[in-house]
Amino acid sequence: MTRFDFSPLYRTTVGFDRLSSLLDSVSRNDNAGSGYPPYNIELLDKDSYRITMAVAGFGEDDLNIQVESEELTVRGSKLEENGERKFLHQGIGARNFERRFSLADHVRVNSASLENGLLHIDLVREIPEAMKPRSIPIGKGKLIDGKSKAKLKQAS
Repeated sequence: MTRFDFSPLYRTTVGFDRLSSLLDSVSRNDNAGSGYPPYNIELLDKDSYRITMAVAGFGEDDLNIQVESEELTVRGSKLEENGERKFLHQGIGARNFERRFSLADHVRVNSASLENGLLHIDLVREIPEAMKPRSIPIGKGKLIDGKSKAKLKQAS
């Protein structure tokens, strides 16, 4: 496992410690993950995304979706069946799972739906107005208290 040392970065920057912990958690999840259930992440539009997970055999009551501190967690848990069933072949995975996704700043879960064994989770990035780029109009020699800026400079 490759580990990166971010201590030189901390000496000259402020607030990038979250980046280090994010990279560590992604590395840990990649190494520990089983790959079940399989999933896709799609870019639908400039600011909208969709995570699609193959959850065959799970119903709406068996799935739990939570968002906490910029981390999306999807859990699936099947209850044990009481009946005696004799399988000749059992290829449909119905084991419990937990899948985590780190969300970027200002990304929120918009909706979730279960259709034909696929769980669709729609996400949208909503950048606050204060963080959006804005244009600053350039005015022409505006007056301050009835005097132009040029006359104020001469008076000083």
